[in-house]
Amino acid sequence: MPKASYHLIHPESRTTSVVFASPHSGRDYPSSFLRTTVLDAHTVRSSEDAFVDRLFDSAPRQGAVFIKAGAPRAYVDLNRAADELDPALIEAAPPRRNNPRVATGLGVIPRVVANGRSIYHGKLSMDEAQHRIDTFWRPYHRTLQRVMRENRDRFGEAVLIDCHSMPREAVMQLARTRAGRPDIVIGDRFGTSADAAIVDRIESIFASFGFNVARNSPFAGAYMVQQYGKPAKGHHAVQVEIDRSLYMDEARIEPNNHFGTVREAMRLITAEIADLGRPRNALAAE
Repeated sequence: MPKASYHLIHPESRTTSVVFASPHSGRDYPSSFLRTTVLDAHTVRSSEDAFVDRLFDSAPRQGAVFIKAGAPRAYVDLNRAADELDPALIEAAPPRRNNPRVATGLGVIPRVVANGRSIYHGKLSMDEAQHRIDTFWRPYHRTLQRVMRENRDRFGEAVLIDCHSMPREAVMQLARTRAGRPDIVIGDRFGTSADAAIVDRIESIFASFGFNVARNSPFAGAYMVQQYGKPAKGHHAVQVEIDRSLYMDEARIEPNNHFGTVREAMRLITAEIADLGRPRNALAAE
């Protein structure tokens, strides 16, 4: 069993309404799970957002809360709704019509990893699925909901930066477009999960560091931004996808020679994004 559902890192002093989250970088693979899967210990990591937590781990030094997964995505997906159960994997799970994520095996308990490779032989029991959800999914989301409420109450708003990575092949098809292949994809559910000014500023921050930035294509955001992005209630959520090939060898799942450079850029970007959520009291003394 994974040692922890999540790791919550508080700043010494919370000075910004921005929260950084990395729900897919967990790599605490239970030995029981590794004995059950038909995949080897390397292949089962192929859908993991490897090292994304390290790219954004400077967030607490910028006064922001940082929450990252402990349990790996192949075991339980924190970026899915708790009821996105796959009937092709979970015994007695009800049919999920018109849900492409579940249909492709990427429900809350995934059936496949990258490139559609099956994780298991046969099905899992509903009891096993609920155990994973109750033990790992629910604690993560209870904590994130609490942090978002605290930030809204303290700063008047809460801004979630949902941090992910994307395989190079996922954006290669965009290389032939006029805009070119994006390094970063910003997702706001087509303008519904965050105030436009916040999203524009985040996009411009990444662009100012030389990254080619796209918005909502091919990734507009999944459960996290849908659930936590309620601008009318002062809750904003923006998904950030980073091309893995910029900082890691995707085949070996190891940092590449550019990892340090990209991590430093992300440190500076994290600082600027965190600054968006700081109270502006400059006029108070005038």
